[in-house]
Amino acid sequence: MEIFGVPLQALVSQLLLGLVNGSFYAMLSLGLAVIFGLLNVINFSHGALYMMGAFAAYIGVTSFGLSYWTMLALAPLLVGAFGILVEKSMLRWLYKLDHLYGLLLTFGITLLLEGVFRSFFGNSGQSVGVPELLQGRTDLGFMELPNYRLWVVFASLAVCLLTWFVIEKTKLGAYLRAGTENPKLVEAFGINVPLMVTLTYGFGVALAGFAGVLAAPIINVTPLMGSNLIIVVFAVVVIGGMGSIMGSILTGLGLGVIEGLTRVFYPEGSEVVVFVVMVIVLLLRPAGLFGKEK
Repeated sequence: MEIFGVPLQALVSQLLLGLVNGSFYAMLSLGLAVIFGLLNVINFSHGALYMMGAFAAYIGVTSFGLSYWTMLALAPLLVGAFGILVEKSMLRWLYKLDHLYGLLLTFGITLLLEGVFRSFFGNSGQSVGVPELLQGRTDLGFMELPNYRLWVVFASLAVCLLTWFVIEKTKLGAYLRAGTENPKLVEAFGINVPLMVTLTYGFGVALAGFAGVLAAPIINVTPLMGSNLIIVVFAVVVIGGMGSIMGSILTGLGLGVIEGLTRVFYPEGSEVVVFVVMVIVLLLRPAGLFGKEK
């Protein structure tokens, strides 16, 4: 069976691959949206922290003999702890300044991290094996889908939706939003706003570390893997609306699928289709699809 001259199996395969890529876009853009929406910081180092998560998984599995599952829990904590250190030592002094200062600081952190990892691991790619539990394929009738890619989609969606629920539907999320809009009033109720801000930044970068661990078994782990992805992720955030949690999730998944479809019908445009969509959206709706006009 063919659709517009394309075999159904090839079409569905690219759609599923696009959904996997969209899962990474959603999780990384979610972390950016959390940090910008609650802390008003443009975190350009997000791609480097994603790379750190992947390398943490590689080092833990190959050098210390830890399991993939252990690193899936441990690597985000390590990346989050590094983010907390950055926030407490440098970033918190820039909150009241122009966005450009935070952008330049996090860009500098990106260059520093990439340089450090390149000095230890070089530019060649490293690999992490797929855990035994997730090896093999699932027969869908028209194609066989690798179990690990199915796990990536499930884990990403679960984490994204849980994060959205906590921020938008719980008392903790209400405290976070209130603390960023009127910190003095929230502190009057006995809530430690600086600690809450620090933990929020740590959680946002931990999401990048989690995505890095998920990516490690299916892509080459290199010091520049974050740089190759962060520009696309920023485009996803802009299209969804800066600071919009659900907008980042839905836009990331949707753009991944659009990218997959483009690879089928017009492969030459698959590298730029996200940016074409961004230009169109910004022309029609400058605040993004789910952003709020000011």
